[in-house]
Amino acid sequence: MASTESHPPLTTFDRSATLASARQTLELEAEAILALKRRLSEDFVRAVELMLACKGRVVVCGLGKTGHIARKIASTLASTGTPSFFLHASEAVHGDLGMLGRQDLLVALSYSGSGQEILSILPAAHRLGVKAIALTGNPDSELARLADVHLDVSVTLEACPLNLAPTSSTTASLAMGDALAVACLQARGFGAADFARSHPGGALGRKLLTRVSDVMRSGVALPAVGVDATMSQALEEMSRKGMGMTIVLDDQGRALGLFTDGDLRRLIEREGDIRLLTVRAGMTINPRHIHAQALAVDAALVMDTHRLNHLLVSQDDGQIIGALHMHDLMAAKVI
Repeated sequence: MASTESHPPLTTFDRSATLASARQTLELEAEAILALKRRLSEDFVRAVELMLACKGRVVVCGLGKTGHIARKIASTLASTGTPSFFLHASEAVHGDLGMLGRQDLLVALSYSGSGQEILSILPAAHRLGVKAIALTGNPDSELARLADVHLDVSVTLEACPLNLAPTSSTTASLAMGDALAVACLQARGFGAADFARSHPGGALGRKLLTRVSDVMRSGVALPAVGVDATMSQALEEMSRKGMGMTIVLDDQGRALGLFTDGDLRRLIEREGDIRLLTVRAGMTINPRHIHAQALAVDAALVMDTHRLNHLLVSQDDGQIIGALHMHDLMAAKVI
């Protein structure tokens, strides 16, 4: 069935005009952000102080295109150390306002500052004793007057050539939200480790949260032979466990050394016929090891620095309890 959607008639496509349009859009939106920078005042400082003093959550509210920006601001705040969530202005006036608590802080976005849904929320918030920050493009609007702090995000022109579609104005509001989030982040001393805890599934989270003990091989998965094991026994253990090496143990089960694929090649080059030799003849004595609670990314650095494919893992008393292969770190997406 043919689509019934109607589209504006397509004029002749002009590549040069397309690039010129894109450049103008970016210039107008960049200027909108620079204008915010020039207008920053003590109101911004007061807004940050309210956020830092908030004992509950920062509730960011908006509607329509501004609602999408409000949702992004709430997400950025939450991921940078300021507990926050998004409240849809229309849903708020139909019951969701119950999500707002007495210890919360309201951040209301409305470019006109006159949206009825947003305006109906402010008196209810004030009855709870909740303070409000407003982001509008009209300092004389009712929303600006009702808020405890007003941040002016007005723009001279929208990037839309009709000066109608929210473009420069939404960019300015989003940038102001980012400025608030970063200012709070820095004031709280929120660091990379804190960020990682909020993003355990991301690359930074994996690097800053994954311990060697999380990815090491241990127990029955750990290849190990006695110091008097034959080459045949050592190679069988290496093949069965699939690490390209085996730990060499003394009579008390303590690690004396490591025998790797590389040690095997070097032993063959040196001795030729190795069938009658024991693993003692080719093992690496006192191999490098790392503590089980070290970060996996630190283990990767040690292995890269010393060109190792394997690294033993120890506990507080120095006893070897596991081992890492470079592939283990790759599988865990630490590297």
